[in-house]
Amino acid sequence: MGMDAPTNEKPEWPLWEVFIRGQHGMSHRHFGSLHAPNAEMAIKAARDVYTRRKEGVSIWVVPANEITASSPSDKGPLYEPAEDKVYRHPSFYKIPDDIGAM
Repeated sequence: MGMDAPTNEKPEWPLWEVFIRGQHGMSHRHFGSLHAPNAEMAIKAARDVYTRRKEGVSIWVVPANEITASSPSDKGPLYEPAEDKVYRHPSFYKIPDDIGAM
């Protein structure tokens, strides 16, 4: 039985996108990308790489291959207002008087 010859190739870890919420922010912002074998290691690496000055209060990591994005070529049809759909206008709904202004 022969043994496989050793290789110098490293396994390619998945790419993770890193989002961090700062001390004074209400939302997470994209800070960058990194490779890690799993979510737990990706969070630890993101903490070490992107929050060295303790500016973050929350870290999200998302596998890059799980992100679905629109294409720049779809910009027109995707973002054009749908004026022909009356249900998208708040005037279509009757708001009870006891609710007050919205």
